[in-house]
Amino acid sequence: MNTTTSSSATLMPTTNQSAPLPVETKPQPYEVVRFNALKHGILSRYTVLSHESHADYESLVNSLMDEHLPAGATEQHLIEELASVIWRKRRVLQAEGATINQGLKVSARSAKSVIPAAAPFEMGLSGESTDIRNLMDLTPEDVAESHQSARHDIDATNKASVILRKGGDRAYDKALRALLPDTREWWQNYVDDEEYPADTTGLAAFITEHVTPFVYQQEKESRHHDAIVNQTIGEGLQAYRLEKLSRYETHLDRKFERTLAMLIKLKDLRSSRTA
Repeated sequence: MNTTTSSSATLMPTTNQSAPLPVETKPQPYEVVRFNALKHGILSRYTVLSHESHADYESLVNSLMDEHLPAGATEQHLIEELASVIWRKRRVLQAEGATINQGLKVSARSAKSVIPAAAPFEMGLSGESTDIRNLMDLTPEDVAESHQSARHDIDATNKASVILRKGGDRAYDKALRALLPDTREWWQNYVDDEEYPADTTGLAAFITEHVTPFVYQQEKESRHHDAIVNQTIGEGLQAYRLEKLSRYETHLDRKFERTLAMLIKLKDLRSSRTA
C-alpha cells in the first residue's frame, strides 16, 4: 500500500511546471532603426549623387527619424522617401539659382539696352561705356557720393563752357582752370595725340563732344541707379525659363504631402492597436 502510494505520487506532475509561452516578436528599438537607416535603406543609395554630401543627407534622414520615431521597415521607408523629396527640392533651388545667375550674367552685359529701358523717358541715358556690374556693387552711400560728384563735374564743365563762349583774353587758360583735374588730364591726352588743337576752339569741341555727354550720363545713371538695378534683375530672371522647375517643385510638394499623410496614418493605426 505504501509502495503504490509512493509510485502514484511519483507519476503526478508538479503544480509549478507549465508549458513555455510563445515569444512575442517586438519591433526593433528606435535607436537601432535610426542608426541602420542608411545601411539598409533602398532610396539612400540612389538619392545622393557622387558629388553631393552624404553626411548632409545622413543628417537630414536622422533628423526626420528623430521627429517621427519610426517603428518598423515601412515607416522607415516612408521617412527615407520624405528625405529624398527634401533633398531633390534642394536641387531644384540650386537649379533655380543657377538659371537666374545665368540670366543676370547676360543682362549685365547688355548695358546699351538695359540702362535706357530702366528710364525710358530720360533723354541721353545711353548706357555707352557703362559696366552694369559696377553699378550693381554700389552701396546707397556710394550712389549718393557718385551723384554729388557728377553734379560737381557738370557745374565745372558748364563754367568752362561759359568762359569759352564769352571769349576774351586768356579765355583758354581760364576755361582750362575751371575744369576738374581729371578732366584736364583727359584733355591733355587728346592734345598729346593731336586730336584737338590746344586752343579755345579745340577745348570747346572737346567739351561738347566728350565731357558734356559723359558727365550728364554719370549724373543720370546715379540718379536712376535703383531703376537700373531693378531692370537688370528683372531681365535676368527670365521667368519663362523657371516654369519647368516650378512644375517639378509642385510635383515634389505633392509627393511630400502624400508620403507624410501615409506615415501619419500608419502611426495613428499603430497607436489605436496598442490603446
